[in-house]
Amino acid sequence: MKTKLLGLGILAIVVISAIVYVWYSSGQTITEIHGYVGGEKIGLLEDEEIQDLLKDRYKLAIDYTKLGSIDMITADVEGKNFLFPSNQTALELYEQANGEPVKSEIILNTPIVLYTRSAVAQAMIAEGIVSISDGVYSVDMKKLVEAIESGTTWEEIGLSQLYGSISVGTTDPTKSNSGNMFAGLLANTLCNGVADENNLNEILPRLQNIFQKLGYMESSSSDLFDQFLKTGMGAKPLIAGYENQLLEFAVNNAEVWEQVKKDIVMLYPTPTVWSSHVYISLDESGNVGIDALLDEDIQRIAWEKHGFRTGVYDVPTGAENFGVSGLAEEITQVAPMPDANTMEQIIQALQ
Repeated sequence: MKTKLLGLGILAIVVISAIVYVWYSSGQTITEIHGYVGGEKIGLLEDEEIQDLLKDRYKLAIDYTKLGSIDMITADVEGKNFLFPSNQTALELYEQANGEPVKSEIILNTPIVLYTRSAVAQAMIAEGIVSISDGVYSVDMKKLVEAIESGTTWEEIGLSQLYGSISVGTTDPTKSNSGNMFAGLLANTLCNGVADENNLNEILPRLQNIFQKLGYMESSSSDLFDQFLKTGMGAKPLIAGYENQLLEFAVNNAEVWEQVKKDIVMLYPTPTVWSSHVYISLDESGNVGIDALLDEDIQRIAWEKHGFRTGVYDVPTGAENFGVSGLAEEITQVAPMPDANTMEQIIQALQ
């Protein structure tokens, strides 16, 4: 009898253990979603702290393929649950081609800025193209465009060590968001307002002429920024990028940043444009990514470690933690981007 009871007890333990294991395992099942992501957000998505939060709180893993914001709109989306481009123009273009997405939401924001070296910044200040106030450097876009269109050389503004005419290195505006947004910013500058179909024909030849001078353009903003840091002033004296790129670099490469921080200068165009990183859900499975990425702790990490201004952290708190001088407390001089139809014509003209 005792042996029988012992056998039943062991059997009960085995059954209960199996039930607990199945219950625990089902609770730990991780859903993996797949999509296209702009290169400037890869550091954030690869952050182990963020990956752990996604896994623990949302049972979620985000698998991605890096692709330019404009390219992803026309890419094959079979097997994809989301797109994560870097501006709302991409969302408008998606809607024109495919109709309303299942769901969309702005997750992150960062303004378009210019990056240069200290010697270039000082020469541009002397020329009246750049000004400095409370430690923040600003670029007068009208004066910069005038210098580019007139063919003013670097040597003419006192930089004899640099070859060629003043220009701004940028990504390919027909493929990548930062180049696309800089093209929109230039278009606004050329028409003294916001470019639209009423003034586009007048400014397009000038815009094409500016971009034709640039030669080879990277397809990714992260690649362009990396080249700017590695190749020095002679190769890329002035580039367009995102504010968060330098902040993220300073946090995650503290030793290197300490060595170069006196030579790297961030310039805010006046006006600038916001890069609003919008998550586009392609199906119901993709929807969970929106709620997860809007998690308050993930939004905090997005600011503190990756420099993105979010809904919670749109005005920098703890900005001194980056160790980046010239960080604007607020972005006040901002122009709207041209609408999607106008930007589509600009893209076609620049191809």
